[in-house]
Amino acid sequence: MAAACNLTFCVVGRDARQLAAARALQNSGYTVLGAEGAGQADYILLPMPMDAEAADLARILRAARPGTLALGGRISEPVRKAAQAAGVELVDYFLRPELACLNAVPTAEGCLALLMQLRQRTIWESEFLVLGYGRIGRAVARRLQALGGQVTIAARAPEQRAAARCAGLHAAPLTALEQLLPHFDAVINTIPAPVLGAAQLRCLPRGALILDLASRPGGTDFAAAREFVDSRKQQRLRATALLYLSQHESELQPRFDVIEIYAPAGTQTRRPQITHMEDAF
Repeated sequence: MAAACNLTFCVVGRDARQLAAARALQNSGYTVLGAEGAGQADYILLPMPMDAEAADLARILRAARPGTLALGGRISEPVRKAAQAAGVELVDYFLRPELACLNAVPTAEGCLALLMQLRQRTIWESEFLVLGYGRIGRAVARRLQALGGQVTIAARAPEQRAAARCAGLHAAPLTALEQLLPHFDAVINTIPAPVLGAAQLRCLPRGALILDLASRPGGTDFAAAREFVDSRKQQRLRATALLYLSQHESELQPRFDVIEIYAPAGTQTRRPQITHMEDAF
């Protein structure tokens, strides 16, 4: 144990998950340094997501000693190339199936927390449309159902729709999405591919809320939605997410993108007002 505590970790980033990891390592007796300590570290804990920070991460990895082990999730290609050039070994823990399963739990719980904070109705007897029925979709649907929500799954694969029906949920093919959307004011996307484009967004009723839980780039047309962001609502959403994190610390970290659409004339609204909160915490 004494030898183990001589190990040094470099924790890059200061979001909630990195701070929690740093505290856990320090409490276990390890030496923890920030990004400036990469050259002294035995292990480097990389932030998530990495795409926007590839240049900074490349500089940090170049400062590391050859043979240093760097750990991260959903590692981007530029970061992989930088690590290879620096002789740093990379481990992508999101490639481990057990972590992907466990990560679904805080993601689903965070989704429920945001639904309860941002909507004016109870989950009980509310209608929810969940896009996709993979690990995240199943975790979200089970929890909504347990709280009395009426859940419909929209999925491409027939076996996923059959599994949803066996779990007591409604199910529909993803090709019927535009027919489904007008009947739901709460939509939760878990598909990491474009499914909610401009045409689909116009089908939503007034005041609809979208939670996009999918990995980047998500399944919603964020570029179009970003033009209509309300800064005050962004602050409220961020405060809600940070409050949840402060009360539910975890080394695992979901990501939330929230889009709310107001279309006073329903599907006839030519320019619906779209409010978008990217990476809500």
